[in-house]
Amino acid sequence: MTEAAPPHALLRPRIAIPFLVTALIWGSTWYVIRGQIADVPAQWAVAYRFALAAPAMFALALLTGKSVRMPRRAHGLALVMGLFQFCANFTFVYASEAHLTSGIVALIIGVMFVSNALLARVLLGQTVTARFILGSAIALAGIALLLVNEARTAPLEGNVALGAALALAGMISASLANVLQAGPAGRDVPLVSLLAWAILYGVGIDIGLALALAGPPVLPASGWFWAGTAWLALVGTVVTFPLYYQLVREIGAGRAAYNGVLVIVIAMSISTVLEGYRWSALAIAGALLATLGMIVALRARQVAAATPARPPE
Repeated sequence: MTEAAPPHALLRPRIAIPFLVTALIWGSTWYVIRGQIADVPAQWAVAYRFALAAPAMFALALLTGKSVRMPRRAHGLALVMGLFQFCANFTFVYASEAHLTSGIVALIIGVMFVSNALLARVLLGQTVTARFILGSAIALAGIALLLVNEARTAPLEGNVALGAALALAGMISASLANVLQAGPAGRDVPLVSLLAWAILYGVGIDIGLALALAGPPVLPASGWFWAGTAWLALVGTVVTFPLYYQLVREIGAGRAAYNGVLVIVIAMSISTVLEGYRWSALAIAGALLATLGMIVALRARQVAAATPARPPE
């Protein structure tokens, strides 16, 4: 494992380019998801996305010379990641977008560093600093203001409380996958290979869940639906997940997590232009508080990540 990068690492092209590319892509995917659930049950939209992403990720592993053979414990980890990251997380997120604007859902998921820190404390014994707690409290206050504004305006006329609960469930599911993959089983195998198997296991669970909850497959005729599916699968999954986790390895989890702040800015900007999101004084105050809190909390994580316990090579 490499040491944490020195200051100004984000200014280096080999770091800055994947950092910005990942944020731009993930910032756009929130709006694309809205089109995926317009005519198709959310469970099938998730299944189609990862049914396309799985063979593409295996192809990427083979093209980059990575072995797709893994030991049994790595397959166990991939199965857990498939359940929590590529099934539960996206199922909850897709469902939440039926009630909230994509920018708000992105903002809730963007506070995942809070659940990451708590789960890492419980499962990995990592410490949580006072500055991190302070930043998290500020960010959560901002989220509360944004949700109050959402409840008042409700541009989608959805159930705001249900949408928020679904988004939070998606956030916790992703956090579980993030923390669990940080163990030795994940470090023993190539990242792309681990992701390929995790997506394959996830899509199997996705299809079973879709059959149970939504019935037989729904195949829309819209070309835009399948174009959106291809974007989410190939670009929003196969391109971004390896890039992001490589950033975590090179600059540390704390600095890489700044990506989430930029994702939120991009997602809410798209929501403003394409979904008519209304920036009231309450919403502006909430967004500013949330962004400030994230920066404070993530800077605290950066300090903590600068001197990690060195794992086995």
